[in-house]
Amino acid sequence: MKVLVTPTSLQPGKNEEALNTLKGFTEDLVFNSTGRPLTEDELIPLLADCQGYIAGLDEITAKVLAACPNLKVISRYGAGYDRVDTQAAKEHGIIVTNTPGVNAQAVGELAFGLILSVARNIPYLNEQTRKGAWVRSTGMELKGKTLGIMGLGAIGKVVAQCAKGFGMQVVAYDPFINEAYCKENDIRNSTFDEVVEMSDVISLHLPLNDQTRHLIGKDVIARMKDGTIIVNASRGGIIDEDAAYDALKSGKLAGLGLDAFEVEPPKDSKLFEFPTVIATPHTGAHTKEATVNMANASVKNLIDVLSGKECPFVVNK
Repeated sequence: MKVLVTPTSLQPGKNEEALNTLKGFTEDLVFNSTGRPLTEDELIPLLADCQGYIAGLDEITAKVLAACPNLKVISRYGAGYDRVDTQAAKEHGIIVTNTPGVNAQAVGELAFGLILSVARNIPYLNEQTRKGAWVRSTGMELKGKTLGIMGLGAIGKVVAQCAKGFGMQVVAYDPFINEAYCKENDIRNSTFDEVVEMSDVISLHLPLNDQTRHLIGKDVIARMKDGTIIVNASRGGIIDEDAAYDALKSGKLAGLGLDAFEVEPPKDSKLFEFPTVIATPHTGAHTKEATVNMANASVKNLIDVLSGKECPFVVNK
């Protein structure tokens, strides 16, 4: 069987344990030599005659899937699958799997790191100090502040635990929230509007879909406290970046911590005018531990499906 492997952290020389497992299943492997996610036109010639596909953040559109008659499984390297046209995959009989939870600690820790970085403007102060300046900057303490979490899944729970360690109050919105977990961990189960209006810091941990695209727009931002900080370590597009820009310029928002953007990489983003916009290159899951976990899980999912075994992580049943 022929398998395409595109994640940048699952190429020759990286995650050898997972690759050796995959090579034990099939030696017919194709890799992504670009060092970045692939466009649909780049994918088609690589994927056209493959039966299996371990997918990074590539553009897996209906056009791509229509050109791949032999494809049986797309095993996403990670939890998100918004870049996969899951309905088209289902129509073509292609199973899509993901690896939920295996990178939760890594992404959650980065999200809280972004919160700290914005609250104390750490990157800007580091840059200025290295240049010889001795800047005085008044930041914000987190103790006693309210953190609003939108999406209390595995990642949101890690962020909540970090916030509790800093003495923050935690409120959370999630349409599928675990009320028992909230009670056990002193997290207030809240509505979307309550999180928007009560929070000093808002951390987004939502999938990107028709309901969440530009969820954080002009009208929602207007209802936030003055000086709110927003962190997005999930998917670009949840924040309307034009609305966020206007809110930063007016002072309505104190800052943003972004690991995801509407267009990636975010070349010449006007958000970068503000030193309190802290940007990282969609790197939340990129720790040694998380990449090993995702590699092993995505390889196992692929092998299970191609071997006819039951896989519990199918997302397009």
